[in-house]
Amino acid sequence: MKKLLVAIDGSEHSKKAFQLALSMTKGQNVELVLLNVQPTYHSPNVKRFVNLQQIREYQEELSQEAFDIILSDANLADDVHLSKKVRLGDPGTEICKEAKEINATLIIMGNRGLGPIKRAVLGSVSYSVLHNATCPVTIVP
Repeated sequence: MKKLLVAIDGSEHSKKAFQLALSMTKGQNVELVLLNVQPTYHSPNVKRFVNLQQIREYQEELSQEAFDIILSDANLADDVHLSKKVRLGDPGTEICKEAKEINATLIIMGNRGLGPIKRAVLGSVSYSVLHNATCPVTIVP
């Protein structure tokens, strides 16, 4: 079964990417793998002030919110194969790793999530994935 990786962060752009992925898989034997990447908070300063279990629970809560936002308006047909995954780390790196591990035939993602200020400081996830992915990438505006 072919697998399409859809990177989601709960933004409108990732919602559009998911809708495109749904339309592409209609009537096909394809699995949609929804991936949400959460940042790691494993720095010495964070560990001094926050319980690591609390951090993990917070990351899971944020991931679930992103999945809920994406799936809230979705009309999923009975033949849609869907799985949800969460990874921790740099989004561009983790998206590419997941795609390689599941042997994805395509990555679909929105072109914006964080906004212009954070993107300028942190770098563009889309740019990173485009240049490091081992499979084709579709960026949805």
